[in-house]
Amino acid sequence: MHVAAYVEALPLSAPSVMQNLAALRVLFDWLVTGQVIPSNPAASVRGPRHSSVTGKTPVLEGAEVRAVLDAVDVSLPIGLRDRALMAIMAYTFARVGAVIGMRVEDVYQQGGLRWVRLHEKGGKRHELPCHHELAEHLGAYMAALAAPGSGSKKGWLFRSAIAATGQLSERPLRQADVYRMVARRGLAAGVGRSIGCHSFRASGITEYLKAGGRLDVAQAMANHSSPRTTGLYDRRSNRVCLDEVERLRF
Repeated sequence: MHVAAYVEALPLSAPSVMQNLAALRVLFDWLVTGQVIPSNPAASVRGPRHSSVTGKTPVLEGAEVRAVLDAVDVSLPIGLRDRALMAIMAYTFARVGAVIGMRVEDVYQQGGLRWVRLHEKGGKRHELPCHHELAEHLGAYMAALAAPGSGSKKGWLFRSAIAATGQLSERPLRQADVYRMVARRGLAAGVGRSIGCHSFRASGITEYLKAGGRLDVAQAMANHSSPRTTGLYDRRSNRVCLDEVERLRF
């Protein structure tokens, strides 16, 4: 009753309430496993019903993604870093958490191609070959990292900046810093709406499917457990709806 009352009193949206309930279930499962309590009191509690066929993540057109990447000033290491980081999210559909967790050794050569190794949620290791443009951006950035004193292959791939110098430290880049960087780069490129890290993931999936890619392959590339989750990032139907609406003539 206490868990159900807590869930009902949460002043949050349905997805957030479900997330809180899932966290409680995991906590009580851990307590049951540790023999602290005999059963999970959250197991039988049902959260609010929620169904969505389209995600809320702002999606960029292919030309807008290109504009954001091209607008980055790459004369300093911080610019090379930002361009490479956004390119990885766009070309591999990677989550920002997996990208900032990469080490230098997670970019490697195999079969004459450059590959990236992503450490996804749940301890999953996800490896993908690089698109040729992503390979170029990573190559330019890693050439800057190869300067004397830049650290070993065990060091962080994406590193925080040293004040306003444009140079990079040995410390890892924080997720909050990436969100601010993406918003700043989008504004500088003239994108007329607020975007976030997931915008590159959603844009990459949408553009891939628009180019004739298969949903099951997009699911594997995005490392989704369900094709329904991948479908939330697919905004091709938005263009269909707009084309139909524009048929009206008054």
